[in-house]
Amino acid sequence: MNVFIIILMLLVLIGVSNVVNRYVPFIPVPLIQIALGAILVIVPLGVHLHLEPELFFILFIAPLLYNDGKHTPRDELWRLRAPILLLAVGLVFITVCVVGYVTHWLIPSIPLAAAFGLAAILSPTDAVAVSALAGRIHLPKSLKRLLEGEALMNDASGLVAFKFAIAAAVTGVFSLPKASLSFLVISIGGLLVGALVAFLIIVVRHLLRRAGLEDETMHMLLQILTPFLLFLIAEELGLSGILAAVAGGLVHAIENERIAFTMPNLRNVSNATWSVILFVLNGLVFVLLGLQIPGVSRTILSDPNFDNFKVIGYAILIYALLLVLRFGWTFIFTRGGRLFGNQNQAVPSLRILTLTTISGVRGAVTLAGAFSIPLFLQNGDPFPQRDLIIFLASSVILLSLLTASIVLPLLAKKKNTAGDAEKERLEREWQIEVLAAAVRALQKTSSEKNELAVNTVIGDYKLMMQQLGQKDGRVKRLPRFQQEEAGMRLLALNIERKYVNERLESGQVSREQANYYLKMLEQLELILANKLDLGKVIVKNIWRRLKMVMTSYSQPRVAASFVEPDMVEIRSLKMQCSQAVVDEFSKRCALQSDEAAEGVLDYYQQTLDRLRRFTFGSRRNDASFNDCLREVHWIAIQAERDAVQAFFERGDITREMASLLRRVIRNREATLYELEEIG
Repeated sequence: MNVFIIILMLLVLIGVSNVVNRYVPFIPVPLIQIALGAILVIVPLGVHLHLEPELFFILFIAPLLYNDGKHTPRDELWRLRAPILLLAVGLVFITVCVVGYVTHWLIPSIPLAAAFGLAAILSPTDAVAVSALAGRIHLPKSLKRLLEGEALMNDASGLVAFKFAIAAAVTGVFSLPKASLSFLVISIGGLLVGALVAFLIIVVRHLLRRAGLEDETMHMLLQILTPFLLFLIAEELGLSGILAAVAGGLVHAIENERIAFTMPNLRNVSNATWSVILFVLNGLVFVLLGLQIPGVSRTILSDPNFDNFKVIGYAILIYALLLVLRFGWTFIFTRGGRLFGNQNQAVPSLRILTLTTISGVRGAVTLAGAFSIPLFLQNGDPFPQRDLIIFLASSVILLSLLTASIVLPLLAKKKNTAGDAEKERLEREWQIEVLAAAVRALQKTSSEKNELAVNTVIGDYKLMMQQLGQKDGRVKRLPRFQQEEAGMRLLALNIERKYVNERLESGQVSREQANYYLKMLEQLELILANKLDLGKVIVKNIWRRLKMVMTSYSQPRVAASFVEPDMVEIRSLKMQCSQAVVDEFSKRCALQSDEAAEGVLDYYQQTLDRLRRFTFGSRRNDASFNDCLREVHWIAIQAERDAVQAFFERGDITREMASLLRRVIRNREATLYELEEIG
């Protein structure tokens, strides 16, 4: 029961980390998750979860690398094969040799073989950390592919080198020819076994389908089990389970392309299921990392045999040496553009080389490997400086994450030299892309039952796309004006609220009508509010509610049950409020030209025109059609949000552009909500 409660707490922390990242976007999610995990241990709640390296590799690393292999473009991987191998194999062994000797020289109490083991476990970059950072720092695409390919492959080379170094430290015996041969067998064998097992699983799935078993749930279960089977079978054969998972992912990528045509429902279920699994696993990796760091640090920093400043200095020196080696290695092998797979390309700039160097972050694989160091040697003596080695590995992980989080955004940020016209064009283009994504989502949800509603909404979206695509179209409100316009919309809502309260005091509207309308205005405020102003809006709304309650108690109570207000009267009240806003904003625009105010004025004039043309008994006011139309509209709004998030995570748009696009969606959502409430 205790373990179950701890797991629930870790899952809650994953959710909290993403909420925190929304408000402090300059801190990457992995660092927030590590900090939350560390706080959970530091706070005296009795939380302690021992890291089992073997369980960690199969439970986390296998499915994550399998998924990375499945989604890594094969043509890009093949095109970058030379630089990937140079980084994933060549750099690993250079790191083991150089860092191993330097560590032994710095800290003689760490035997040479153990120092090689530390260097080996520090050599692989972490695929999960690379993905988590690259998705939000907008690295160049070619560099992202290179880093992902390197992280897929260098785990095996680093762990194999680590295995032989630790074996030499424990037994005192080491053979370079034997180790080299074993490395080739373990690596190539892992790739072959992974590909073969993945192919057999695909055959089994096809046989099941031929037998009529096309249940998506069962096939999804097979997909989830696949990375674990790949890893376990390869490890049982003494081969690399990590490379087997990667190879299996690459093979299943080919099958996924066929599933899109033969089993489209499975494709949708698979994408949704894996997105949840990966979200949880990615978060748990870093939260678990945070859980281990306080204990590791406490062991060394509280030990009187160690000088804390010296130990921290050793960690900084080792990390600096890793950076120098990585930079020097990439610089040497980038003559003629070889780093990016193009022999005729010029040598990458210093900025790209620095990005490549800093992006080599270490992660949970390094810590899991460090924890797998045995407690005793073959002769029964304690493993020399085991705690210090684990502390140094943990410190390098934190240093690499912190350095990448601080330096990469500065290096990766492009100078914005585009003029207003170029910004306008980009804003229009991305708004059209978001609308197009919503149209595609609606087309997938179309059925005989909702076809009319889907076609209606798609028509509206295509009209918006057409207007945005016109250079001198009627739609002037571009995303960069949306925040100012949203502020004006909030001002307009205050005018509406004042108008309703005045009519309520004069007895021209009933209490029920006023309450209904004022609640609608509160919801619109919440939708339109910027996240920085959201707290103020919520507090104001709560205060208004309290005043309303106190007023209702102070007035004589009417002995009648609440009656839903007549929607005809609500629409009439909306027309009066809209006219009040039009009058007020017309005066404002007459005194001073204000594009945001003009946008709100246009919106309320269009609302008035729409309400005046409203007719009863038409097909479009049919209750079932309206319900269907409402549902389709919300599907489109959610598809827009998903598209913006996907563009941002892929690095296609900046955080600023994502914020602008989300503001456009919130304005559209507010309009939709308002139409529903009065329609």
